[in-house]
Amino acid sequence: MRFAIALSAAIAVLLSVVALGANSAQAEKRVFIIANNADGYGVDRCLSGSGACGETVANSYCRAHEYTQALSFHKVDRDDITGAIPSSGPGSCKGSACDDFVAIECTR
Repeated sequence: MRFAIALSAAIAVLLSVVALGANSAQAEKRVFIIANNADGYGVDRCLSGSGACGETVANSYCRAHEYTQALSFHKVDRDDITGAIPSSGPGSCKGSACDDFVAIECTR
């Protein structure tokens, strides 16, 4: 009888571990491409580098969009996101001045 209870408990624990592993493997992720505007506050320098302030800004951005945290953030080359950058209006090039863009990968 004790063996059956112990076996049932072991199977329940094993199934719980497998279920938790499956849920974490399916975490929802999203990459946000945002303009890295120089606004005078230094946020642009934080996000385009890999410093601690960039991690704080990226995490705050993700939380503001109902995600848990930022997995990564980095400067994006304009050629890598062709078609996603407007040719006129905000984010477009004005003469030889072009906004830089940053990718922030968020997870729930």
